[in-house]
Amino acid sequence: MLFALALIPVIGLLCFIYFNDKKEKEPFGLLIGLFFAGMGTVITAIIGELIGGAIIGAIFPSESVIGQVLVACLIVAPAEELGKFFVLRLITWKNRNFNYNYDAIVYAVFVSLGFAALENIEYVFMSGVGAALLRMFTAVPGHACFAVFMGFFYSKAKFASITKNKGKSAMFTLLAMFVPIVVHGIYDAILMGGGAAGEILATGLSIVVWILFVIAMFVVSIILIVRTSRHDFCFVTLPDQTQTVYSPAILGAWNCSCGSVNQLNFCGRCGRQRPMSIVWTCPTCGTLSAYNFCGRCGTPKPL
Repeated sequence: MLFALALIPVIGLLCFIYFNDKKEKEPFGLLIGLFFAGMGTVITAIIGELIGGAIIGAIFPSESVIGQVLVACLIVAPAEELGKFFVLRLITWKNRNFNYNYDAIVYAVFVSLGFAALENIEYVFMSGVGAALLRMFTAVPGHACFAVFMGFFYSKAKFASITKNKGKSAMFTLLAMFVPIVVHGIYDAILMGGGAAGEILATGLSIVVWILFVIAMFVVSIILIVRTSRHDFCFVTLPDQTQTVYSPAILGAWNCSCGSVNQLNFCGRCGRQRPMSIVWTCPTCGTLSAYNFCGRCGTPKPL
């Protein structure tokens, strides 16, 4: 029962992320590999936290507020998020399946929830059903949120790299590491610092602040997931070929609502799909076209 309670939120969140991938589903083998690789980062996180905690503890009392806040921000969050990022980068950066904007969020969440699954199993078996129910709505979704921020900027780094913009690629790569660390650090620091205060008022206030922070984090993450999924687009091109699940045989230019003029099926600026209303089927040969005359047989566009 405890094992099931530990994994139910993980499976639910993985399904939510997976089924929001509308354009092109990722291979199960790749996703399973990312999940178990995320589990492996628990080992590096433990090592980093033990070493960093010992250093902080030698400078500040381990139970002091400042000591707990520093451990949360400078040790725990970087040890966990950097491990996840390096696994994500190692496995997916040059993977041929990484060809859509939303893919980065899928990959990052699978890595992060691999970590969260193993961590959650440990906490649940140590603390019981109460911990399972609490972490089902806090810690596990929290790890998913950290991953959404990571994937959002990781995708931008990949797109900048493809478009030969090395400066932006480096900047977004740093943001893909830095933003999850900051968010994770604040998440832990509020709880750990408030718990170390030892006063009912301070602890109660920290819990209220933490709840508000978690709600805001969840809302922003859901917005990023929905918007990225809705405006997902293929950002990888090969010579004379566009990698897309839609047939590139639909010809003709079209004006996107963002102001750009496009020849392909997705806007190169904002990722919107070509409006299908401007495409017509030739009544003579059945060819799709966006010109005034059929490109195969010359039949005029029906009025």
